[in-house]
Amino acid sequence: MSLALTGLCRYPIVQAPMAGGTSRPELAAAVGEAGGIGFLAAGYKTADGMYNEVKQLRRATARPFGVNLFMPQPLVADPGAVEVYRNQLAGEATWYGTPLGETDAGGDDGYEAKVAILLEDPVPLVSFTFGCPTREVLDAFAAAGTLTVVTVTSAQEARNARWAGAGALCVQGTEAGGHQSTHRDDPQGGLTGTGLLALVAEVRASVDLPVIAAGGLMLGSQITAVLAAGADAAQLGTAFLPCPESGAHPLHKQALTNPLFVTTTLTRAFSGRPARGLVNRFVREHGPYAPAAYPQVHQMTSGLRKAAAKAGDAQGMALWAGQGHRLARELPAGELVGLLAAEMEAARAAVSVRSAQ
Repeated sequence: MSLALTGLCRYPIVQAPMAGGTSRPELAAAVGEAGGIGFLAAGYKTADGMYNEVKQLRRATARPFGVNLFMPQPLVADPGAVEVYRNQLAGEATWYGTPLGETDAGGDDGYEAKVAILLEDPVPLVSFTFGCPTREVLDAFAAAGTLTVVTVTSAQEARNARWAGAGALCVQGTEAGGHQSTHRDDPQGGLTGTGLLALVAEVRASVDLPVIAAGGLMLGSQITAVLAAGADAAQLGTAFLPCPESGAHPLHKQALTNPLFVTTTLTRAFSGRPARGLVNRFVREHGPYAPAAYPQVHQMTSGLRKAAAKAGDAQGMALWAGQGHRLARELPAGELVGLLAAEMEAARAAVSVRSAQ
């Protein structure tokens, strides 16, 4: 592993920051205590809410951990397209008995306040989603002793992050569950992306920074594969989602292996940004028509998603999941880290045996 990460964990296993309540302090603490790196997700939280979780995590463990921030998003969506989608969702609002959310809350997610808190009271790692901070911000974190990780989805984004002063990269393949962390959401770009192994190779050829590979990883053998491909560590989200320490809704956890949900797709249906989730009724009916409008669509559908969860209706929930979701294992997070480490060792041993034959 890269020297930047060596002192932070026993195993090259990073628990992905999953916004919306999934990545609770309990989950991050359990992963850290087992030898991985746990992450808190500050996205969709207030600055105070984020800091309260940081304090909870510090009380639960002395192990290093990270906090993930959403970059501010420009409000460039076509208002007409947003209004058309609002009209399309009117039936959902009637069905679930809840109004559609307003879309004037802005797109900065409290970024400046969160940065200020994390600079005043530093944590070991801070990662960024949906863009790259300025050199001033990244240099300030470096001066505070915090390793910065910028999430990238292309070699060009990786080069931009290195130029800005990032300490490391989270290289996200299209297999990843949840939002694709592109630095710019191109409405004309389509719902596509580059696979993880190819992307790790492209980034490694372009940038000399520590790489954390993310995208559909569920087994220790897969972690071994991305390490062999050039990554320094692996980030797993869906694998930790069914753990008892996870804050994911029980229906979301069950859906990962429920035969009703056989595949995933990239969709804008729930948030207006490409995100990978299980294909359910809401995705089928609304995904083809959802505009490129984040965070407006996210704000608009927030009440619908909560109402669907309250009603026990998984067909109306955002069931974020990576392509490897069928391999999910319902284990305590610490046990899962131990199992992944054992699988990594077994995979390495198998390769050694085959190489010797």
